[in-house]
Amino acid sequence: MQFKRAGFLTKIVVLVLLIYMAITLLDLRGRIQAVQAERDALARQVTSQLLENRKLEDAIENSDDPEMLEQVARDRGYVEENETLFIDIAN
Repeated sequence: MQFKRAGFLTKIVVLVLLIYMAITLLDLRGRIQAVQAERDALARQVTSQLLENRKLEDAIENSDDPEMLEQVARDRGYVEENETLFIDIAN
């Protein structure tokens, strides 16, 4: 059994399909890299949010601790009675 050689038109069609597949693969590779970068950014956000949640859980557990209450008051700008607050406005 002998095979007939591929004609010129068949070769052109195969070449066009190969070029199309190569371009599509390169496009998909770029999309994959973009999605992986987005995934990494989201993973960093998850890690920072978990750390923030742990801090908040610790604050809730120690909400009756006098040192914690004083720290919260300092963070909100409260001062003790007869205490002078100096604010650096040089920057």
